[in-house]
Amino acid sequence: MTWTVLVGVVFALGFSLFATLSRRAELARMRAAVHDWDRAAREGAAKAQLQHPVVDLSRCLGCATCVAACPEKGVLELVHGQAMVVGGARCVGVSACERECPVGAITVTIADLEERTDIPVLSAVLEAVETPGLFLAGEVTAHALIKTAIEHGTAVASEVVRRTTDDEPDELEHDLVIVGAGPAGLACSLEAKRHGLSFVTLEQAERVGGTVAKYPRRKLVLTRPVELPLHGRLASTSYSKEELMQLWEGVVREHELPIRTGEVLVDVERRDDGRYLVRTETSSFLARNVCLALGRRGTPRKLEVPGEELPKVAYSLLDAQSFQNRRVLVVGGGDSAVEAAMGLAEQPGNDVILSYRKPTFFRVKARNEERLAECVARGKLRVVTNSEVLAIHPTLVELAVVDGQGIQKWTVANDDVFVMTGGVLAIELLERSGVSFDSSLRADTGAVYEQGSGLSRALGAGFVLALIALLWAAWHADYYILPSAGRPAHLKHDALRSSQGAGLWLGIASAALICVNLAYLVRRSPRFRFELGSLQSWMTSHVATGILALLCAMMHGAMAPGDTVGGHAFWALFALLVTGAIGRYFYAWVPRAANGRELALDEAKLALEQVASEWDPNHRAFSERARDEVFALIEQRQWRASFLGRVLALLGLRIDLRRTLSALVREGERQGIPQDKIGETMHLARRAYHTTLMVAHYEDVRAVLNTWRYFHRWGAALMVSLVVVHIVSALVYGVSFGGAQ
Repeated sequence: MTWTVLVGVVFALGFSLFATLSRRAELARMRAAVHDWDRAAREGAAKAQLQHPVVDLSRCLGCATCVAACPEKGVLELVHGQAMVVGGARCVGVSACERECPVGAITVTIADLEERTDIPVLSAVLEAVETPGLFLAGEVTAHALIKTAIEHGTAVASEVVRRTTDDEPDELEHDLVIVGAGPAGLACSLEAKRHGLSFVTLEQAERVGGTVAKYPRRKLVLTRPVELPLHGRLASTSYSKEELMQLWEGVVREHELPIRTGEVLVDVERRDDGRYLVRTETSSFLARNVCLALGRRGTPRKLEVPGEELPKVAYSLLDAQSFQNRRVLVVGGGDSAVEAAMGLAEQPGNDVILSYRKPTFFRVKARNEERLAECVARGKLRVVTNSEVLAIHPTLVELAVVDGQGIQKWTVANDDVFVMTGGVLAIELLERSGVSFDSSLRADTGAVYEQGSGLSRALGAGFVLALIALLWAAWHADYYILPSAGRPAHLKHDALRSSQGAGLWLGIASAALICVNLAYLVRRSPRFRFELGSLQSWMTSHVATGILALLCAMMHGAMAPGDTVGGHAFWALFALLVTGAIGRYFYAWVPRAANGRELALDEAKLALEQVASEWDPNHRAFSERARDEVFALIEQRQWRASFLGRVLALLGLRIDLRRTLSALVREGERQGIPQDKIGETMHLARRAYHTTLMVAHYEDVRAVLNTWRYFHRWGAALMVSLVVVHIVSALVYGVSFGGAQ
């Protein structure tokens, strides 16, 4: 007995220690994620400029599949057991999270579409509203992926083919004029060639490739598997710039595409007869349809500072190796600027400075951020954040740098300046051509809203399956209501018994359904490259096969599972179904409550920030101190306090709050601050503190309920073990599932 007690004590203490350390690690990770989100919100990086994931908290189960599927670190994290968009500015629009979410809880959409005035208004077939025959494709539509651009170009050409009549165009007229020879323009050209359209493709640069042609040498270009018309599926999902350019140029030569380079678009005029006149700086083209496959960058965004017209100022970098033994300044905070600065820093003799106007690089890809940190640590380049260029001179550059002492003026020696602050979309040219940016003309795309847990649909499907099983049982009720001893004499015994006939096949079906059910775990795991079908379909299958497996097992046991291994397996399967159904509700509702309070807490913090910023300078120091002390109190209660401390605070023993607020009130009165100002600050402080307690309360409840998930998993392991033992024993000894033989 003492041995049992000793082993039990060791096991209990070990498990408790493991659970405590795991909980602390989880809280630390969540704390870091929330801080990242707070920082991103303050810096304007919480949402992406284009594609942005939106999480439906009423559905999210906290499985972390979206976090694992996202190709960029720091976009999504788990907070309070649910996915949260921490760094939306890093989203590249791949939509892997949306495809992989098993419950459809994530939608990748364009951020603030209803308020945007820089995104063209298009129909479902990518046609400019109120301008028939004018299509847009690729980056200009606010979709940046190469795969999407290729799909756009292919779709536009297919739509033109559908509209084209058998009438031959005039000698000087084309069915389609394509402007731009990037991924979208090339795909549109290939599809037009495939269908025999009369077309011409215009490119302002001297070679095809669009934006990719302007990338630095050896830049890695990532694509998803995609079909290129006339060429087929791209052989790889990862290309360097040179490899991709070589591929495209080879396709152009192979299919003899009519591409005219050096043609700079001036405007597109729609004539009274519905035809289009496309003018470039050197030529004019008449067409029935036009596809503008332009990049989104348009003209480079300039600094608008003295000296920017000097020849040493450039807005792109194609070959870093051409610059050696130079003093270089790179201006910008995106991937292009960071990659250019690192490329230049690797060249011998270069002294490189990267200037960025914000305090952190929130828009760069995670791998670029890591490489930049390594480059700085090795002394290869200097990063100057919170800085802006004041003026550019032939041999130096003036910078304004904000530090703890205010704004400082720096003068640095310089030979070359690379301005990589993005581009300005040619909105005027597009509007003149017939493209509208009026959001009131935009078709209702349907706002992203919470869809609910899907409980009614799940209950409906389960009800139908159970009803079918009930009808089966009722049909054979004359057999199933008999006691075990009386069944062998019944005419249906050979057909419904566990060891042969329909009963045996129902048992085999139940075992097969269990295997399919468990295959969902393999499909969901990031360790396995098993991607047959969408994960959402597998999740639906997981629920359906679980219910069906139980019903088949019930019929396999002839509605009388006995005190056997098979009978125990049946009850384990039943318990598994019940715990899964209950857990499905817990995993979404409780975390959603915590995250909902987290958003309310953020609103309270912003209100405190706003109050501090609106006070006059004589009183602002007190407001800022009150804000900082309340924030420190919030931090203590939300992330560092013990469970018991949070419970006591929740019950009303808020000694720390009263002590902090009383001290602040006394100090405010000593400084002569008006009572209404003090009262407003104290009210917001109490509101933020109380909200913090509720966030922590729901998080504690979630942590306790999370043990349900482990119970469900261990129940599944037990059930599988019992089923395996039952099948083996049945094969070896002929033992049936239940009591009926």
